[in-house]
Amino acid sequence: MGGFFGVASKEDCMFDLFFGTDYHSHLGTRRAGMAVYSREEGYNRAIHNIENAPFRTKFDKDVNEMKGRLGIGCISDYEPQPLIVRSHHGTYAITTVGKINNSAHLINELFSKGHSHFLEMSGGDINATELVASIVNQKDNLVEGIRYAQEIIEGSMTILILTPKGIYAARDRLGRTPISIGKKEGAYCVSFESFAYLNLGYTLDRELGPGEIAVVTPEGLKTLVQPGKEMKICTFLWIYYGYPSSSYEGISVEQMRYNCGAKLAERDHVQPDIVAGVPDSGTAHAIGYANRSGIPFSRPFIKYTPTWPRSFMPTIQTQRNLIAKMKLIPVHDLIENKSLLLIDDSIVRGTQLRETTEFLYQSGAKEVHIRPACPPLLFGCKYLTFSRSSSEMDLITRRILKEMEQEDRKIDLKYYVDPDTAEYAEMVERIGKKLNFTSLRFHRLDDMIASVGIDQKKLCTYCWNGVE
Repeated sequence: MGGFFGVASKEDCMFDLFFGTDYHSHLGTRRAGMAVYSREEGYNRAIHNIENAPFRTKFDKDVNEMKGRLGIGCISDYEPQPLIVRSHHGTYAITTVGKINNSAHLINELFSKGHSHFLEMSGGDINATELVASIVNQKDNLVEGIRYAQEIIEGSMTILILTPKGIYAARDRLGRTPISIGKKEGAYCVSFESFAYLNLGYTLDRELGPGEIAVVTPEGLKTLVQPGKEMKICTFLWIYYGYPSSSYEGISVEQMRYNCGAKLAERDHVQPDIVAGVPDSGTAHAIGYANRSGIPFSRPFIKYTPTWPRSFMPTIQTQRNLIAKMKLIPVHDLIENKSLLLIDDSIVRGTQLRETTEFLYQSGAKEVHIRPACPPLLFGCKYLTFSRSSSEMDLITRRILKEMEQEDRKIDLKYYVDPDTAEYAEMVERIGKKLNFTSLRFHRLDDMIASVGIDQKKLCTYCWNGVE
């Protein structure tokens, strides 16, 4: 995914920028960076690899050396950023969050217009932020360039651009990711997560609307392009990505997860001994379920975090699975001879949850009932870097349907999206058996949307129902 934080202050901004960016560490695991501007020293930037150490450790030295009243920072799941760009707009720093599906076409278009080259990253890909900057530079001014980029990029793209005059903040065209604006005496900030500035003394000013472009200075916020009327914010922000203390579109992440768990309980009929959540994102869903059902909430395993931050996650999937397992420490007294109902945010590949279930059986559990907090994932995300999956066949649902096709079954996905069909019930039953669950029941899409409390037309639910 990725996250960002920006500060425009009448005083030095480094303290706020450092901690505000650090508060986004849950959104990325590979790269992080900060760029600042001061009249005396111009631009200064630092980028570090955070795969094997947390943000604060890597940037501890930089925060004492960098100075400026304007700055942007980011946590990135892939490309190094922010980038510092010199163009006919002047010199600026840029960071982005999003996904470009038509990058090959855009690169060829730029080459045809005389663009000379792009720098390759280690994996052979083009840095998406560099591509965005090149598109922005095709126009006469930054605002026109940002609008042009948002129009021609297929996918989504939220952009922060740091200039000597202020920070240009542009939420992606359909608002799939958020931008929250905070304010305090002498400073304004721009943040992906709305909680990231609260302990720094900021209060909420407002959220940018979909497609809105604004400039942030120490004196305030000025809208340069009015927001559009259509919005498709990612629902998975509430289910998994968002930090519990954040809110999007005025809807609390933690409260939404309580709502999810409650609605799961309302449709359930099993009577386990305890309800538990897979830490961390499953915990709030489980509390909601326990509160509504009256079944005790418990923590039969504890996530070991002192030396296992989320940043320390290898890119190789088999290693990620192993480390995810190593983080969970069993509490045998709460597992042995117990029937457990376990809630996780979702089932993607199914590998980690199957291993967690086996680990519970080995620890003495009698039954393990699984209740994902969202519907079955049937479509790969086209709009955000939801996971490292390169193919929809990484999804457990698609692998099950492939097995059914090999049995000479004709598969029409519309029947497997609908929770009231026999086809859907068979798919869920097969998933449960393959992953060795005592029982499996997914959250219904209509219940999940009701848990958010926003008009469905404003929510992106593509990964569950394929509706764009």
